[in-house]
Amino acid sequence: MSAPSGVPIPSAPPSYEETTGINVNYPHPYPVPEHGQKPDGKGMNPPPYTGQAVPVNNPVTVQTVYVQQPVVFYDRPVQMCCPSCNQMIVTRLSYDSGALTWLSCGGLCLLGCIAGCCLIPFCVDALKDVDHTCPKCGALIGSYKRL
Repeated sequence: MSAPSGVPIPSAPPSYEETTGINVNYPHPYPVPEHGQKPDGKGMNPPPYTGQAVPVNNPVTVQTVYVQQPVVFYDRPVQMCCPSCNQMIVTRLSYDSGALTWLSCGGLCLLGCIAGCCLIPFCVDALKDVDHTCPKCGALIGSYKRL
């Protein structure tokens, strides 16, 4: 197959090196397989190592670190290991007035519940923040804030 001008059409596109102008005769940074060797690296000898010898008798120190998963506190008791006394416990809950309690009280005041009905949120545990304490050592372990 030839072009109308008589110049034959090449059968394959030019190589990457020919296209980019890379010097094909530049020495390769890796060993090039000789004739008869497989190109996947089998049968090729790596260059000899010229660094310093590594001492054989190095004492190895092993340290075991235990990482506890963070405990997420809600408004229910949690079974866990107390970080203070290292005992398996079920947390004791105590309820404190928080932002949701005060906002509910203010909302009821705006609705006209001024004659004492606006104080109802202070009697409802579902509107209060929750503190989790250890029943054995009394340490505060965590809190759950409603807002």
